[in-house]
Amino acid sequence: MEIVEYTPEFKELWDEFVESSNNGTMFHLQKFLDYHTPGKFNWHHLLFFEKGKLAAVLPGTLENGLYESPIGASYGSIVTRDIKFKTAMEIVSTLLDYGKKKGIKEFLLTAAPMIYEDYPNQNLEFAMLWQGFNYQLHYISSAIKLDPQREIIPRFQSTVRRNIRKSLRNPDIRVEINERYDEFYPILLKNKARHGVKPTHTLEELYRLKELLPDKLKLFMVYLKDKPIAGSLMFYPNKNIALCFYNMLLYEYAQYKPIQRVMYEVVKDATENGYRYVDIGVSQDTKAENPMTPSMSLIDFKEKFDAKTIMRNTLQIRL
Repeated sequence: MEIVEYTPEFKELWDEFVESSNNGTMFHLQKFLDYHTPGKFNWHHLLFFEKGKLAAVLPGTLENGLYESPIGASYGSIVTRDIKFKTAMEIVSTLLDYGKKKGIKEFLLTAAPMIYEDYPNQNLEFAMLWQGFNYQLHYISSAIKLDPQREIIPRFQSTVRRNIRKSLRNPDIRVEINERYDEFYPILLKNKARHGVKPTHTLEELYRLKELLPDKLKLFMVYLKDKPIAGSLMFYPNKNIALCFYNMLLYEYAQYKPIQRVMYEVVKDATENGYRYVDIGVSQDTKAENPMTPSMSLIDFKEKFDAKTIMRNTLQIRL
């Protein structure tokens, strides 16, 4: 097995491999990473070839001896097909040999949770741990397992059920799937400002992502009559997962419970379109000194929609 450093001539091969992989997501696609301004990151993407056939890819950056994946994305680490354990061991050993030859001092890799995989397979993770990686960080995330045989609203907590049914009866409230990012973004800015932070994306970047990956973004907007009061921007990282990237509301309209309504619409839509899970994202207390500190209120809110805990793990090795 050998490693080849990525150049643009590999773009089509890379993206086709990710789309047909066992654990790849939209965040691993070169098409996704292209939304970043050229020169913003020191990209150092790697392709693993076995007897001339692509066996794995690893998007990432190399800066001051640190190889990190992902950068500028939610999930990274090594993407493979549904591989045997022997192949996983060879991929990891080849990466470590490459790192030593290149003078890399540290690898920091964060993969998507196991629910993103077509076939749950921890060969790669065990191979990394066996060959010297350790867990550096765990984030608590929450996901709703979808089931087309079950009614959606009865799965939710009783107060949430009442609020959703009340919203559905209110003729002044409606939810639209549209591309009104210009209406959504001011809500997003206002929400983030309450917590003293800025959104991950600019409005221009959201438009760029929609242009690059039109089938992987969907915007749900909640209106009170013609007033936009809330929205959920969904990413669809692969055929298994619908990811709530931004759930935002105008707090002066909180009495209408627009987030509970839009969560129902999101779960309904994802179920009807054959996804396995709705990932509601991480629930960390961003103001705490320890980055792993759970946000109890956020976790409690997500559990009201029958969400269960999944973990996003970061593996590290120093060479």
